[in-house]
Amino acid sequence: MKFNPRNNKFTAIFTREILEATLPSVLLICVALFFAYKFIDPAPPRKIVIATGNTDVIYNAYAAIYGVYLQKEGITLEVRPTSGDRENLKLLKDPESDVDIAFIQDGVARSQGAGSLLSLGSLYYQPVWIFCRCTTEPVHLSALKGKRIGIGYAGNGTHMLAKKLLTESGVNDGNARLVSIGGEEAANALRQGKLDVALFVDVANSGLIREMITDKHLRLLSLDTAEAFSRQFPFMHHLVLPQGGMDLARNIPSHDVHLVAPTATLVVKDSMHPALVYLMMKVMAQVHAGPSLFNSKGEFPSAKDTDFPLSAQAVNFYKSGLPIIDKYLPFWAATFVNRTLIVILPLLALLIPLTKIVPMIYVWLVKRKLFRYYGELRYLDAQLKEIKTAEDERQYLEQLNEIESKVVNIKLPVTFSQYAYELRTHIELVRSQFAHHKQTLSQTAGQ
Repeated sequence: MKFNPRNNKFTAIFTREILEATLPSVLLICVALFFAYKFIDPAPPRKIVIATGNTDVIYNAYAAIYGVYLQKEGITLEVRPTSGDRENLKLLKDPESDVDIAFIQDGVARSQGAGSLLSLGSLYYQPVWIFCRCTTEPVHLSALKGKRIGIGYAGNGTHMLAKKLLTESGVNDGNARLVSIGGEEAANALRQGKLDVALFVDVANSGLIREMITDKHLRLLSLDTAEAFSRQFPFMHHLVLPQGGMDLARNIPSHDVHLVAPTATLVVKDSMHPALVYLMMKVMAQVHAGPSLFNSKGEFPSAKDTDFPLSAQAVNFYKSGLPIIDKYLPFWAATFVNRTLIVILPLLALLIPLTKIVPMIYVWLVKRKLFRYYGELRYLDAQLKEIKTAEDERQYLEQLNEIESKVVNIKLPVTFSQYAYELRTHIELVRSQFAHHKQTLSQTAGQ
């Protein structure tokens, strides 16, 4: 019967042999990629826990805004209320805490150290507003000696910063009455005459600050030493509230007011997933990049804070912006691509040589089945001259037939069939040499 190369049986055999040849390499690549993708660069979690502060309206407001942006990317933001900046810092440093990220006023961590925490940068200025019930405006904080001064709730950034400003100006518990009170409570106490002075750390568009600055019974102090403070303490920035800056129609304030201001910073644990860090940088840029009374457009977020080292992702962001993939792809798509590249690129250096080595090993294993018969055949060929008797001839022929029988029955892939036919040809060559040698022996014996 004429051989048909399209015979289904032949095609099935050929296909099976191709799979046998390539399957080890494919499986090796798939297993390596799976374990690398699963364990080398794990997927980011879908929830972030942020610490804010019970009494800090701005922190909580921004956390709510972040939550909206993150929800669009499939990430849930859980807000953890706290007593203030000091507790936020404590939660971040606690390895047992589930808090991932927190608002912390720049300068708060100076007395406690940054530890392993990292900064994503500054978000906005937090000016120190000093209001007093006074007929004449003090020109120096030392004039507040003997006064009842509200310095913010214990544990928050206002309290710590107020004590720093007053202490450096010579005002302390020994020569003034420092009251741990802040926010609306401090403002009401000041209006009711229960306090002489109160310090607030808040943004310019705060409703509380705008109410107090328009109160005719209160004065906003201008710090003539603001520049000195900013030179001595790098986390304090010298700001100027321009005349009419709060209300142009009523010319409030009626003159330039000098203020000092730390920045609000966003601090994370060093274990936070890099993809989530980049996502937070993206959200920060969307929320804080606009202009305000004290900063120009694009000034924030920035690397103005001084307490914590910047994370590697923040450094790259401030230097070059977001990675190009994160700019144009949704978060989870960008994360998938980034993780895939992180996994594949190093593995390629390993897998490409392996994909060449594995087929070579396969070819060697297949040929090895024939090489041992070549060894036996070569040995027989060498023994041909040693044949002297009929018994030697019989044993020699039996061994040769045994080799041929094994070669005929050996199973080889179609692509290696030529090697089997070559071996059978060589067997026939040895057989013919045996026949010639036998004839020569007969002739010699007849003579």
